[in-house]
Amino acid sequence: MIDESSIASTPDAREILRARARVLARPPERTLAAETSLEVLEFRLAQECYALETRYVSEVQPLKDLTPLPCTPPFVPGVVNVRGRITPVIDIKKFFDLPDKGLTDLHRVILVRGNDLELGLLADVIVGVRIIPADSLQPSLPTLSGIRGDYLKGVTAQRLVVLDLERILIDPQILVHEEVE
Repeated sequence: MIDESSIASTPDAREILRARARVLARPPERTLAAETSLEVLEFRLAQECYALETRYVSEVQPLKDLTPLPCTPPFVPGVVNVRGRITPVIDIKKFFDLPDKGLTDLHRVILVRGNDLELGLLADVIVGVRIIPADSLQPSLPTLSGIRGDYLKGVTAQRLVVLDLERILIDPQILVHEEVE
C-alpha cells in the first residue's frame, strides 16, 4: 500500500508536478503535416484526373433533370434543382476546351461553394477523397491541353491536376450578365 502522506510532500516534487501540469494544459501545437497537406475530391474528366479542395465541396449528386438555359455560354449546359435551390451547372471540359463526349446518366454534379457563389461542376467519374502533400504540387505541365495555368494550384507527380476553385469562381466568364430582349 502507498503512503499518501509521502506523495508530493517535498517542495521539489510539487514544483515538478506543477511544471508537468503547465505543459499538459497547453493546447496542442498544430502539426506541420496538417498544415502542409490538402484534402481533395478526385474526379475524372476526359480520361484525366482532377481534384478540388474538399473545403469548397458541399456534396456530389447524380446528374438528373438538367434544364437548359437560353443566353448562356456553351460551358453552362443548364441548371439543376437541389432541394429547392436552382443551381447553375458548369461543364469544366468545355470551359477548359477539353474533348467532350456528351452527357450521360453516369455523370455527377459536384456542388461547390465559394465567394458567395454556389454552382455545380460536371464530372465524368468521382474517384474519391484523398490527402496530398501540398509540397508535392508542381507548376502546370506543358503536356496539359486546354487548361490555363491560372486555374491550377498545381499537378502531382501522378498527374493529378489540382484546380484552384477560388480562381475559377471569380473568373468573369462564369458570371453571366446578359439580358434577353
